[in-house]
Amino acid sequence: MLYSLPESSAPAKLLFICSQNRWRSLTAERLFDNHPAYEARSAGTEPGARVRVTAGHLGWADVVLVMERKHTDLLRQKFGDALEGKRIINLRIPDKFQFMDHILQDLLRERVREHLGADVL
Repeated sequence: MLYSLPESSAPAKLLFICSQNRWRSLTAERLFDNHPAYEARSAGTEPGARVRVTAGHLGWADVVLVMERKHTDLLRQKFGDALEGKRIINLRIPDKFQFMDHILQDLLRERVREHLGADVL
């Protein structure tokens, strides 16, 4: 399902979420480095995450992209108010890839395009 972002001259803000913020979400963030139309950050839901998600991250984001349904559930449980009016997209990417794995990069590109459009990456 294609999600259209609001028209703006400012880059759209994408927040990628996984469990530890070491492999999946961090890879997704890196794919958007220096992208002219998007600004990306990443965070994790678990206590030992490299960067742990906060209400501030969610407030910053235009769109929240999670790797698995459990991440959506955790965010809604802990940050229900901060998610008010936010679009959450589940990319359905399992935790079986290393940082910047080529298969992971391809999968991220494919899944993000499904939701944000062909010109994303």
